[in-house]
Amino acid sequence: MTAYEDAIAGLQKLLSEKSGLGEVAAAKVKQLTAELEATDESAFDPVQRIRTGFEHFKKENYDKNPSLYEQLAKGQSPKFLVFACSDSRVCPSHVLNFQPGEAFMVRNIASMVPPYDRKKYSGMGAAIEYAVLHLKVENILVIGHSCCGGIKGLMSIPEDGTTSSDFIEEWVNICKTAKAKVRTECSNMDFSEQCNHLEKEAVNVSLGNLLTYPFVRDAVVKKTLSLKGGHYDFVKGSFELWNLDCNVSPCVSV
Repeated sequence: MTAYEDAIAGLQKLLSEKSGLGEVAAAKVKQLTAELEATDESAFDPVQRIRTGFEHFKKENYDKNPSLYEQLAKGQSPKFLVFACSDSRVCPSHVLNFQPGEAFMVRNIASMVPPYDRKKYSGMGAAIEYAVLHLKVENILVIGHSCCGGIKGLMSIPEDGTTSSDFIEEWVNICKTAKAKVRTECSNMDFSEQCNHLEKEAVNVSLGNLLTYPFVRDAVVKKTLSLKGGHYDFVKGSFELWNLDCNVSPCVSV
C-alpha cells in the first residue's frame, strides 16, 4: 500500500471506532484524503493529463481562434519544413513560436536527415517529398540543440565501429563524417566541447544530405527553396541560424 492509502485506512478505522466524531470530522478526513492523494507522485494519471491538456488547448486556442481553424480545415500551406530532435525539451513550436499551419515537422533522434535512399530511408524520403513537391514549402530548417543525447551517443561510438543498440547507433552514424571532422579539428577539446561542436556539424551534414534528394536540389537551384541550419542552446537561452553556406548570423539571446 502507498503512504496515502495507509493514512486513509487509519483514518477510516478511527472514524468507525469513534462514531461520535460526526460530520465535521468526516469532512476533515475527506479533505486530508484528497490532499494526500494529490501529493503522492504515484497518483499521476496519464489519461487525465491528456484530457486536461486538450481541454486547455480547446479553451485557450481552438475556441479563441475559430477563423484560423476554419481555414486549416480547408488545407495547409506551411512555409517551413522543420527537422528537429525528439528530445522533450526542444519542441520547435515552443522554441520558435510556430502556430498551427506554419511548419511541417519531422522529429527524430538528433534531428538527422539521411541521404536519399528509397529503401532504407523511405519514411524520411516520403516526408521530404510531400513537403517539397506537394506542400511547396519555401524553407527547410534543420535544428540541432544543446545537451543532445543522440550526439553524445555518436561521439561515444568506438573507433572500431562496434555498436551495442538495435537502432540508435546505426541511425546517428548518418552523421559520422561530422564526427570525424570534430575529432580532427577539436582534438584538443574535452568531450563536452566536442559534442557541442558536433551538434552543429551534424546539422551541416544533414543540410548536405538534403541535396541528395533530386526534388530538393532542383528547388534549391530554381531558388524556390532555401536550406537553413539552426542550433538551440537551452542552457544559455540562445538560437543560432545559418544558411547552407554556413555563414552564421549573430546569436540571439533571450
